[in-house]
Amino acid sequence: MIVARSPLRLSLGGGGTDLKSYYSIEEGYLVAGAINKYVYVAIHEPFINEIILKYSEIENVKNIKEIKHDIFREGLNLYEKDVKKIEITSFADIHAGTGLGSSSTFTNSLIAALFARKNIFLNKEEIARKSCNLEIEILNEPIGKQDQYISAYGGIREFTFKKDGSVKENLIFEDCTEYKEFSDNLVLVYTGTSRSASNILKDQKEKTENLNDEMLKNLNKTKEIGRLSKRLIISKHYEEYGRLMHEHWQNKKRRSKGMSNNQIDEIYNYGLRNGGNGGKVIGAGGGGFILFQSSDTQKLKTMLKKKSLQVVDFEFTNTGTEIIKL
Repeated sequence: MIVARSPLRLSLGGGGTDLKSYYSIEEGYLVAGAINKYVYVAIHEPFINEIILKYSEIENVKNIKEIKHDIFREGLNLYEKDVKKIEITSFADIHAGTGLGSSSTFTNSLIAALFARKNIFLNKEEIARKSCNLEIEILNEPIGKQDQYISAYGGIREFTFKKDGSVKENLIFEDCTEYKEFSDNLVLVYTGTSRSASNILKDQKEKTENLNDEMLKNLNKTKEIGRLSKRLIISKHYEEYGRLMHEHWQNKKRRSKGMSNNQIDEIYNYGLRNGGNGGKVIGAGGGGFILFQSSDTQKLKTMLKKKSLQVVDFEFTNTGTEIIKL
């Protein structure tokens, strides 16, 4: 049995500038961190000639063309085209649709595991690049490259997305004790709803490709917020970073009406009244998780739990996509 795992991620500043529709015009930039919540993919060879896939559903098929799950189907079509029997199981610490990059994280794990099955062990760049190709080029998903790259590499990193499609990455912190200090200033809370990012990101993609002036200005500002986020995180000016997160969220909401709703606004404003200096919805918006920065995280966690909201404790991790069992 082969088991691969990849970490989920938190977008810490500049998210949205990693879409081709933007970085091919202006170059993108963002900061993101991998966390110790994972998506796993396990591969086993069954006794009979059958393709067995287990995720939120179970598929038993005889050939790849019959597979309903897009990423499973296209991943196998790319890298195991002639497979006759294989069993693949996917499971995760946090379910899909919550804004933590689960789709790309799953794709990373799947690709790493399929290659490990052939005794080929891809490096981080190869995993991220192949994952982007599968999701963006083959499946034509209106998503960016952030999730694939931060999940593959791990750590807290800055990424520059060049006009030619290449990606430059840099690890911000070398010392893991600095990760702990940073995460101790953050609170991650689930809004109680999941959603698909595709519709929100599709709207952004179309407006950017049409050179919509308002959208381009918004994303230019988002990129500058990303650069400032890095400086504040490195200098450990966490309260100022929290206030910048609030500015980031207000700017982000202007990109699409689907970014927020009454439920999200209520939780966000409640968090600000009870210890949060600022925060933002993680991912494309519309549901999932809110990340707060707070000078008194225990108070904020207690108050959120009093509202019957689910607070998720996490730490940042330097470990990206990896094979944990051969």
